[in-house]
Amino acid sequence: MSRSAIKHLCATAGFLGAYAATGAVLLAFETASPMEPITDDPPQFIELTGVVRDFRERTHPQGHPDFEMRPVNGFAHYARNISPALSEDGKPVFTGGGRKVKTQWRDAQGRPICYRLYNSALGDTPGSWGVLDNGAIQSAESFSSWFNDDLGMNMSTSKSLTLRFQLQEDGSYVFDDKLDPLYSSLGGFFPIEDEMFGNPGGTPDRNFHFSFELHTQFRYDADGAQIFQFIGDDDVWVYINGQLVIDLGGVHAAVEQFVDVSRLGLVDGETYSLDFFFAERHRTQSNFRIVTNLFLETVAPPTISAVFD
Repeated sequence: MSRSAIKHLCATAGFLGAYAATGAVLLAFETASPMEPITDDPPQFIELTGVVRDFRERTHPQGHPDFEMRPVNGFAHYARNISPALSEDGKPVFTGGGRKVKTQWRDAQGRPICYRLYNSALGDTPGSWGVLDNGAIQSAESFSSWFNDDLGMNMSTSKSLTLRFQLQEDGSYVFDDKLDPLYSSLGGFFPIEDEMFGNPGGTPDRNFHFSFELHTQFRYDADGAQIFQFIGDDDVWVYINGQLVIDLGGVHAAVEQFVDVSRLGLVDGETYSLDFFFAERHRTQSNFRIVTNLFLETVAPPTISAVFD
């Protein structure tokens, strides 16, 4: 079915969101297949492979000091603690000096956006900062093991996400733990449930303490109204073309930010990187939802070492 036919069907049959109800997003534990080329008939799914790293919480003798740590100023959204550009090896860097986000910056449509994308000329509404707080990150050294193998601190393994096509006007793809039968039964996004270090106990007894790293690329279409949206917890940082476009740091309940890719000064038809970094650091919730109409494809995932010393 062509994009024009899909749009006509959505408009005339009231199918907005219908696919989300019936085409539940699945998490596939297998190697990602190459993305299909952009055509008038979009692929029904996009499979992306990344790396999950498992940690023990800070109270364990071999625990990580940043996992199950409460920020000094309470559980909340903290931003500006992570570098606005990736390091030479393609990883985020802890810089500190961040602040609590009292209210989020919003675009002219009222959608929450990263403070770095705020543009008053486009009708955006400014957010507001609160107190200084590092968001329960002890140091640059402690943060470095979040997205790098550390044989004394973590274990790592490859995992894949499958984003399913939604029959909607914008032709978006979605991964949502609440739509997936496995994750909805677990009560959240737990890709290494009973694996690696295993569940630590507590209530609920899930494997809460992990990070997820994903490196992808896409072709920019200036006429495609391309977007990327994340809703979830805890920390999430997204970089496009090496620049920070989503900053949801901190230990908090589900928080959302939206990216209008046309704001980023990209060149039509060129290929750009999208790098995604997620950490689940505190038990009780693990929410994870991606919505995008970018035709993402996995680039070479990082080397992993599942051995724990």
